Amino acid sequence: MVLVMKLLFLTCLWPTAVLHSSQSQHHHLHHQQQFLFLTKHNSKQIKMRKLDSTKVQPLKSEQLLHIEDHDFALRPGFGGSPIPVGIDVQVESIDSISEVDMDFTMTLYLRHYWKDERLSFHSNKNKSMTFDGRLIKKIWVPDVFFVHSKRSFIHDTTVENIMLRVYPDGNVLFSLRITVSAMCFMDFSRFPLDTQNCSLQLESYAYNEDDLMLYWKHGNKSLSTDEHISLSQFFIEEFSASSGLAFYSSTGWYNRLFINFALRRHIFFFVLQSYFPAMLMVMLSWVSFWIDRRAVPARVSLGITTVLTMSTIMTGVSASMPQVSYIKAVDVYLWTSFLFVFLSVIEYAAVNYLTTIEERKQLKKRGKVSRTYSIDAVQAMAFDGCFHDTDVDMDMDLTDFSDQCEENETQACAASVSDVDTTQIKRKRSLKGNVGRIILQNNHVIDTYSRIIFPSVYIVFNFFYWGLYI
Repeated sequence: MVLVMKLLFLTCLWPTAVLHSSQSQHHHLHHQQQFLFLTKHNSKQIKMRKLDSTKVQPLKSEQLLHIEDHDFALRPGFGGSPIPVGIDVQVESIDSISEVDMDFTMTLYLRHYWKDERLSFHSNKNKSMTFDGRLIKKIWVPDVFFVHSKRSFIHDTTVENIMLRVYPDGNVLFSLRITVSAMCFMDFSRFPLDTQNCSLQLESYAYNEDDLMLYWKHGNKSLSTDEHISLSQFFIEEFSASSGLAFYSSTGWYNRLFINFALRRHIFFFVLQSYFPAMLMVMLSWVSFWIDRRAVPARVSLGITTVLTMSTIMTGVSASMPQVSYIKAVDVYLWTSFLFVFLSVIEYAAVNYLTTIEERKQLKKRGKVSRTYSIDAVQAMAFDGCFHDTDVDMDMDLTDFSDQCEENETQACAASVSDVDTTQIKRKRSLKGNVGRIILQNNHVIDTYSRIIFPSVYIVFNFFYWGLYI
């Protein structure tokens, strides 16, 4: 009986057990299928990641500096005190100075020093790491720019001249090689005996003094220059570094650094090109005072030539200078020289006019205005450069002699003719030997005074001019 009851119980439980077993097997199969699906999906994702070339894995240096762990769009110590940024400059060369554009071009090494604890790393040997320009775009760097700059560029031969050096404690050195052209407000009132003071100014563009503090890293020694710097027209007298503040009404106060340098111009070039030619033209105009006053073509052509030459010299100097509205030192000298040359022409105009009036008065006194008269040997020489003393003197002497012949007898006249011939030969020889003395005596009183006054006044002017500007 008991055996029959056990068989009936097992018979009733068998379908349930079989059903449960089949369900468990089905559930197990479902889990296996799901696992296989996830495994295939993960393998596909891994393959897709490997095939996706747009996603660049961080470099070892970036992993060491923890660049991916920080937001470098913010300055170091954001929200706290301003970050100090030291500046150090080495001037490599001053390439050009332009008076017309009022600017200068300079090539320099610009170095920045600051501390960014986000870039600190562990180093057993406490060695720094040096990088090129590729890492600059991924970290924070100061946004220093050049005030009043016209053009500037970073040298990129053979690669960009950029250096970044990071120390284990987070100190950073950022160096650039830059050529910049900036304005220089020049004063030409003493040109070319002038000294120009120019400055290159550095300032942060975005961060005012509440966020960034610019300063010279080593004080006055932060600015160094190459010993071989030289310019064609200037002596470089000094380089100096200074600092200050700049205010903008919309953004506030900014720290500003100054690279100051003084340039003294070479005077020898302008002495050869401007001053010495002007002196020669003025002295050449004085030759007119020693030429006979009746030599109109000679004296007029000499005066006009010197005036035109002075105009050419003044035009050449003005073409190489900016069109300023004030008088320069070279203008004072050239215009004064031009005035001396111009007055020498006016002086001859006065001499010629007074000579004409004087001759008319003498002719009126002699009563020879209405008759033809012959001129003496000096006058003839002044017009055509040849002596006519034989004809002139013979005519004059024979005319006087014919008047006497009308009153005396014929035999006395014949004897006198022979005496006149002998006297004429002596006078001709004497005239040829004393041409210089005759010319000196045959001058106007204005020429006599001009020979002394013009040089004396010009020497006094030069004495005061060079004493004032040098």
